[in-house]
Amino acid sequence: MAVSSMQAVNVIGLMNHIDEVITALGESGVFHPDEVNNFYQDLRGFTHLQSNNSYAEPLTNLRVALNRTKRSFPLTDVSDFNPTLEEMESFSAQTAAQIDTLCDQLIEADSQLREAKQHLSTAEHFSGLAPEVQKALKLQYTIARFGRLPKDSVEKLSAYQDNDFVDFTVCTEDKTHCWGVYFVPKNKAAKIDKIFEGLYFEPTELVGEHENPEDIVREYQEKIPVLEENAQKAQEEFDRYLEENGDRITRYLSKLEELYLYSGIRSKAMQHGNSFIIVGWIPTENKKKLQKRLKKIKSVELDFSDAKNEMDKNPPVKLKNCFFAKPFEFFTEMYGVPKYNEMDPTFFVAITYIIIFGVMFADLGQGFCLSIVGLLMWKLRKMPIGKILFPCGISSMIFGTIFGSVFGFEHLLDPMYRAMGFEEKPFEVMASKNTNTIILGAIGIGVFLLIVAMCLNVYSSLRQKNYGRALFSTSGVAGILFYGSVVFGLLSEIFLGMHVMTLPYILGLIVIPFILIFFSEPLTDLVNGEKDWKPESWGGYIVEKLFESIEVLLSYVTNTMSFLRVGAFVLVHAGMMLVVFVLAETVDGVGYWVIVVIGNILVMVLEALLVAIQVLRLEYYEMFSRFYSGEGRPFEHVKMTLES
Repeated sequence: MAVSSMQAVNVIGLMNHIDEVITALGESGVFHPDEVNNFYQDLRGFTHLQSNNSYAEPLTNLRVALNRTKRSFPLTDVSDFNPTLEEMESFSAQTAAQIDTLCDQLIEADSQLREAKQHLSTAEHFSGLAPEVQKALKLQYTIARFGRLPKDSVEKLSAYQDNDFVDFTVCTEDKTHCWGVYFVPKNKAAKIDKIFEGLYFEPTELVGEHENPEDIVREYQEKIPVLEENAQKAQEEFDRYLEENGDRITRYLSKLEELYLYSGIRSKAMQHGNSFIIVGWIPTENKKKLQKRLKKIKSVELDFSDAKNEMDKNPPVKLKNCFFAKPFEFFTEMYGVPKYNEMDPTFFVAITYIIIFGVMFADLGQGFCLSIVGLLMWKLRKMPIGKILFPCGISSMIFGTIFGSVFGFEHLLDPMYRAMGFEEKPFEVMASKNTNTIILGAIGIGVFLLIVAMCLNVYSSLRQKNYGRALFSTSGVAGILFYGSVVFGLLSEIFLGMHVMTLPYILGLIVIPFILIFFSEPLTDLVNGEKDWKPESWGGYIVEKLFESIEVLLSYVTNTMSFLRVGAFVLVHAGMMLVVFVLAETVDGVGYWVIVVIGNILVMVLEALLVAIQVLRLEYYEMFSRFYSGEGRPFEHVKMTLES
């Protein structure tokens, strides 16, 4: 539940050594560049080194060309490869031109072969025409229309038997269409074509309007082997070029990617005369290693400062959690990373999310399946949510064992309970006597977690030296006293039969804390040492706060009541599985198990999605809103990712 300690870095040196410095910072893989004006106010005489990235154009040209090859070029270590910008631009242009030429040749050869095969396939549909039909193809004033008609349209031709020109000669057939030809005089073509169009005739392009289809078939049968040979030669030439130049292409691509990435550092650097200045951040653990490398570069001066002393510069945040909580950084970062001096809530999220999820999705069998699915999502697809679902599934298995539910079978574990000395399972969800227990338990979980969230707010506020917020805010000490006292008082009066809501109790633990919350803004400013701590108008402040107080009171109630969804989903899960078994019992034999399996799958998918969303909502809206801002900026280090 912490963030990595950071160091602010200032690097000053002569311009003729800037490339060495940028390379060293980039290769370190731990440098987060920052704007110089974030560190220095007076920048008179300073200018930016560059406004655009010189490596963008050659890299883009090379990337576009390589994308056409549909081959992968894994990035490699090129620390020993240092071509000039002119050499890289020349290589990129030449390689892109060569690849474009080869790709165009290959595409053209493939296109010609594909077109020839298509024409052959079409012509084959019309081979075997009767001799008199073949003679008709050569008539000067007659047009031949090759194509296909739906079979039901062929039957409709009988309706036009009085028209001598509406005659379709069938050559071949498939499942749905008849392929053939009809002839029309040129002076009647428009009228006859209109009739066939109404019959859904689909004309087919056949090369050689008056040629015999058999001649066309023979022509393409002779032509296709030549085209196949041309396509094979184009492919071999293409493959040979990539094989001979692949390593060289990979090195230039890797170097361009590296320098393009490192230019992000250059773009933030500033120049003054013959000197440059680069500022940024690194994790404290990497300070000595980077310092040792930069000290080897002549003219370079380094200055390190602990981020705790540079809070006005908004240090970036790198989350640092144990293996158990690390997957839940996904949820924290989705909301927003903490400020540098703010508490990292990831461990709190990990604990609460897993437990609440398990309670709401309590089923031993379905929890096991969820764990397996989560594991596969991570191992096979590298999906971050998979590493979260795995422990959530285990939590579901644990609570499923307590509730005695295995794929919806509520009494499958009864022998195990008896062996452990129980007369029945520890908790029967569907028993009406336990409904109130579930509802009150859910509210109890909410009260406990809200108080914990308020305590975390006090801790986080003290870390940020915001003592006023720690004491007087709705989630500060005053808020804890007010909320805790109201809950304890009501609980004692209603359920325990204890009369604790006495006048001293109400005045000391409810009224006074609420008054402190009411005047929290001026009190916070006063405690924090602000000079203008008084509001402009006390009357206006009081009127405004009267309305805000209603919202504050409602927030305590709504935040608490939101946890009713925990108990609701416990009942919903059991209810949905009950419906599945009621449906299954309407059939016998194999059908019973088919419905049970399908029902379990549907419930697992639907409920897992809903529970995951609802628990995240509780985290963000009910708990995070009490103690966490998420207004920090993430640590974005310049790092070249090499591929294996």
